Amino acid sequence: MIEKSQKHGHEHDDHEGGQQAFGRVVISRIAVAVCGALVTWFDPPWPVWLIDGLAWAALAYAAWPIFSEAIHHLRQKRMTMELSMSIAVVAAASISELFTALVVSVFVLIAEEIEHLTLARGRTAIKDLVEFIPPTAKVQRDGSWQELNVDEIVIEDVVLVSPGEKVPVDGIVAEGHSYLDQSRITGESMPVEALPGQQVFAGSINQMGALQVRVKQVGRDTSFGRIIEAIENAEQNRAPVQKLADVLAGYLVYFSFAAALVTYLLTRDVRATISVIIVAGACGVAAGTPLAILGGIGRAAQLGAIIKGGIFLELLGRVDTIVFDKTGTLTQGQPSVMAVLPHKGGSEDELIRMAAIVEAHSEHPLARAVVNEARKRGLTIDEPSSFDYQVGRGVKAQWQGRVLRVGNRKLLTEAGITVPGRYSDVIGSEIVVAVDDRYFGEIIVADPLRPEAAEAIGALNRLGIKTVLMTGDTETVAKDVAARLGISELIAHMLPEDKLTKVRELVASKRMVAMVGDGVNDAPALTAAHVGIAMGSGTDIAKESADLVLIGNDLGKLVETMMIAQKTRAIIWQNFAGTIGVDTIGIVLASMGYLNPLLAALIHVGSELVFLSNSARLLDYHFKTRPTD
Repeated sequence: MIEKSQKHGHEHDDHEGGQQAFGRVVISRIAVAVCGALVTWFDPPWPVWLIDGLAWAALAYAAWPIFSEAIHHLRQKRMTMELSMSIAVVAAASISELFTALVVSVFVLIAEEIEHLTLARGRTAIKDLVEFIPPTAKVQRDGSWQELNVDEIVIEDVVLVSPGEKVPVDGIVAEGHSYLDQSRITGESMPVEALPGQQVFAGSINQMGALQVRVKQVGRDTSFGRIIEAIENAEQNRAPVQKLADVLAGYLVYFSFAAALVTYLLTRDVRATISVIIVAGACGVAAGTPLAILGGIGRAAQLGAIIKGGIFLELLGRVDTIVFDKTGTLTQGQPSVMAVLPHKGGSEDELIRMAAIVEAHSEHPLARAVVNEARKRGLTIDEPSSFDYQVGRGVKAQWQGRVLRVGNRKLLTEAGITVPGRYSDVIGSEIVVAVDDRYFGEIIVADPLRPEAAEAIGALNRLGIKTVLMTGDTETVAKDVAARLGISELIAHMLPEDKLTKVRELVASKRMVAMVGDGVNDAPALTAAHVGIAMGSGTDIAKESADLVLIGNDLGKLVETMMIAQKTRAIIWQNFAGTIGVDTIGIVLASMGYLNPLLAALIHVGSELVFLSNSARLLDYHFKTRPTD
């Protein structure tokens, strides 16, 4: 797996070397063109044939890449700015405006070089990420630690991560205690404590103690590997808006030619005609759009959100409805005891202990919550002497000559035990307990909400996004969750096929729908939504079905990713509107004789750099994404 990463690293080294060579050639062409322009401008006391010869030679050398690119695009039947600039340079030279032709060539070369440098800045994200994972690791083999290449590591190996080293794999801590910097993977700025049994991610930096990590994912299958793949795909998979940018660039070229023809027919002014061709430019749109997409996906990856292509970033920026599953998405996915209610002033610890004795060997999530609570309180959990499970009701057990019943109210009422009405306001699942045919109390278990869920839903509401809760839970539980989080619409008692049907209905109603889930039963609905979003702790099938994966399970990162998507879309459309505006005004002024070719070239290059800089803002690591009130 890592061989792919190393291969990409070599490719980027080759690309970097080629880029440097390309830069040197462009600089030499610019220098030659400037020298030729200076000779033409100052008109030294040399023979005219020598001055003209030098100017033509400088123009041929400097403008050759522009002509070459124009011919290449013409063969592909593509109307591009290189073609319009080539025509402008040839037209200027044909009327002996060699100085103008040379200066226009200089401006175009400078603009193209800055464009290459700006795009290269985005591509360095891939190289930096690939090189961040260590190529080797200490692996436990044959009773000793051996230094192996990462591509030799297999699942269930144990690797040693010393203080200061980077974690080379995704895995579970087997031994050790430390704190990890996971900021490159989850976007979490604070170090995270690593204890046995806890998941760790490749690319994390071990800050303190030594850790032994049992391998679960290697190479491109790790969370870090998926981040790299997402950024690489951002360049390879074109979003619809990128195709629109190419179409717009072509139309602007046609428009500039038409305007130039009209200008010449009406004014017979060759300089004004050339100025019309020169001033119109769509390079800022054609190059700025993929740069914005790359920047948006790269910035989201820095936050711990893997977007699997430019098309999904674009769709995410248009989403107006987000559907949430409850368990494991808005909640932590691990039920815990929320209230302990002993009967008539009894002991909470004794109530928990009686329930834990009965539930000790059950794998039911509610039973595990009770047992975990007993252990948390340091209570002794004895073994019952007999055990009788009653389907749909609970468990009856014998312990030290006493009869213990733990389950729902039906279990106790069928045994003739009077169960008082519930008097707690806590919402959750009830576990009632009886000892020797006497009601002993009840325990309320619920799945706690994620601590950031309320803030995240509030932020989505402020963004004007409608939130919908879909859950298989009871309506009482669903209403409580929706009320506490501020979710605008809820649907309870839903089976997986019901979720799929509802998402399809929302899509059919012309809403732009994102679905957030984490389980196997969420996969069909994730696929049916415009954008499927999976929590990183979810099942593999949910993550495979999703278009966006939140590695750190932080819903706050979802909000930030939504804002990045909206900002990316806004920047692209700003560039579209700005390009059309600048070109229209420039063409009008040029056709009226207010712009000479040099000033037209300056406007062309200046506007392109403004739009490229606008797109490059998304590459800034410190780009602010938190909403403000």
